[in-house]
Amino acid sequence: MLYQERSERIMAKISVIGAGTWGTALAILLHGNGNQVTIWSALPGEVEELNSTRVHRNLPKARIPSEIEITGDLKSAMEERDLLVLAVPSVFVRSTARRMREFLRPGQIVVNVAKGIEEDTLKTLTEIIEEELPGVQVAALSGPSHAEEVSLGLPTTCVAAAHKRHVAEYVQSLFMSRIFRVYTSPDLKGVELGGSLKNVIALAAGMADGLGFGDNTKAALITRGIAEIGRLGIEMGGRAETFAGLTGIGDLIVTCASMHSRNRRAGILMGQGHTMEEAMKEVNMVVEGVHSAKAALALSRQYGVSMPIVEQVNAVLFDGQPARESVTELMLRDKRIENAGMDWEED
Repeated sequence: MLYQERSERIMAKISVIGAGTWGTALAILLHGNGNQVTIWSALPGEVEELNSTRVHRNLPKARIPSEIEITGDLKSAMEERDLLVLAVPSVFVRSTARRMREFLRPGQIVVNVAKGIEEDTLKTLTEIIEEELPGVQVAALSGPSHAEEVSLGLPTTCVAAAHKRHVAEYVQSLFMSRIFRVYTSPDLKGVELGGSLKNVIALAAGMADGLGFGDNTKAALITRGIAEIGRLGIEMGGRAETFAGLTGIGDLIVTCASMHSRNRRAGILMGQGHTMEEAMKEVNMVVEGVHSAKAALALSRQYGVSMPIVEQVNAVLFDGQPARESVTELMLRDKRIENAGMDWEED
């Protein structure tokens, strides 16, 4: 455990809104950095279990320090806090933000750590937060970062993105430590799109694994996947540099390659013949890529961007197409140049 050194000086009062694996891992990190930390959960049973065991059932090797308060009282969790970390699954961001509105103080900084796009509105999660919580200063923390590793203090690197520099730098200062390096970025849109769209590609990578395909296939899906993400992201206003960085290719690599990835694990099960519903039940945690897949396809059509991997993932998830048939569809697409912007020498 690398969180034994803890400053006696309290840097900030922080509440983590959401007691899932990621929220719990970040609470442990923030406590280790010398902050006063509270975890809030909407589930009374979860509050009771975490207070009793001081261990999250999906993070069995990580103990929650006794100094971290765990509560189901949202009002007390939000009072006089320097930072609120919104760590609920993407499908609950809007409803949770709506519940938070009553207790919000003007100018409150809220950092979103979930990854997703709302299916009905096609909004990013910070756009939802700004809509439900007028007047907040919003940021996003994203990057290649599995909760299982962060909770144990294994070296990790992320990006804090915000519209305003001082907000991103404040988030950076609270999260950064000798084992958790944080960069800043003004490209909030690009950081959020990279984090949400990579989950859809990871489902495809998992399907390939479940079908017994090899490293060549995985490399192709990662490389062509980031090309799809970048095309859409740039069209929507993100920066090309973002998709070549930690929250683009970096997050995509770890999500496609790691067995910590619930999206990859769900994809493996579907590649082995399970339905989407069976795979989600087996994984037994929120599979964000399933919730983002329809939104990604809708955005690709809205912006006129070709995203064949996203199309095939949707066909498997929602149209009953076998995963093997989707791979065949990808392989037999029309011939094309890899990078259309390049010029040939004259014959």
